[in-house]
Amino acid sequence: IFFRVPWTMTFRVTQLLGLLALLLCTSLASASYRVKFEVGNLDGKPGPDHNGEFVMEVHEEWAPLGAARFKEMVDSGFFKAIRFFRVIEGFMAQFGIHGKPSVAAEWREKKLKDDPVKESNKRGYVSFATSGPNSRTTQMFINFGNNANLDGMGFSPFAKVVEGMEVVDRIYKIGEKPNQGEIQSKGNAYLKKQFPQLTYIKSATVLDSDKSDEL
Repeated sequence: IFFRVPWTMTFRVTQLLGLLALLLCTSLASASYRVKFEVGNLDGKPGPDHNGEFVMEVHEEWAPLGAARFKEMVDSGFFKAIRFFRVIEGFMAQFGIHGKPSVAAEWREKKLKDDPVKESNKRGYVSFATSGPNSRTTQMFINFGNNANLDGMGFSPFAKVVEGMEVVDRIYKIGEKPNQGEIQSKGNAYLKKQFPQLTYIKSATVLDSDKSDEL
């Protein structure tokens, strides 16, 4: 037995399915989460008055591969004791070389393909550093200023600081003095001895959605 379905019903079902697909895509595209960083040695000085925290909001749709790598790093406890080793006034604060050379070496081989640049490198936005096409690993930076000139160079933001930018502004401005080769080979032992004033990360924690809504 064959029943003919009115075309109006077919049209409405098609519309409904299309709407559901759109809602699903929108939900997936808008996926985001927040990570709280606790830092020490702000202003290049030790002590409780020089501790602080800031919160990054990660947007997976901005740079899916970068966001996934960042989450992998947070989940593995990568950021504990990491130093901000290249910090230039008015430009950016760079970090992301692990303090143990053996661990740093492992991550250095995990290169990512580039994400298309969808957001601009504005103040507070966070991008991975690169040394050329498809070379991102673990180093990243927070923009102090509006650095739109980096957009055309392939630096794709995956997150932005949504709380505590005044804390980020207090990260010690070491300039470009630490040698990255020395950091890779000697780790925090080199940085603690030669540059004890560097601001460092105490912890990085993913916030649950309820706490994020309160921020």
